[in-house]
Amino acid sequence: MSENSPDPQNDGQPPKSERGGLWGLFFGAMGLLLPPYGILLSLFGLVQGFRARRAARRRSVEAPMAMASVFVGSVGVVLSAAMAAVLFMHQDEVAEYRDCTARAQTVSTQDACDQAWEADTGLPPQVIGG
Repeated sequence: MSENSPDPQNDGQPPKSERGGLWGLFFGAMGLLLPPYGILLSLFGLVQGFRARRAARRRSVEAPMAMASVFVGSVGVVLSAAMAAVLFMHQDEVAEYRDCTARAQTVSTQDACDQAWEADTGLPPQVIGG
């Protein structure tokens, strides 16, 4: 993606900036929105940021969003890996929590599910998207 620059090339002049970092930032942000399954998107955003930087250096142009793409992709990979580890380590508790929330019809029963999750794991329900 970083090789195809949308900037028009007039009179054989090279483009003024590398746009691959913007795509990497987009994929990294999508990875943050879809944890733990967004690890692939975040990883793609991270790689795209590095590719954009390399292509910009090779052509002596700027890559304005490349470092942001690397940062957001790295954060997405770390968060997704952490969430996947929690889901793997607490499989039984996750299944019980999801069953409990599926049966919860009132706020008080949902609070009871949240408290049971916290008592079993010591983690807040937001860790698994609860």
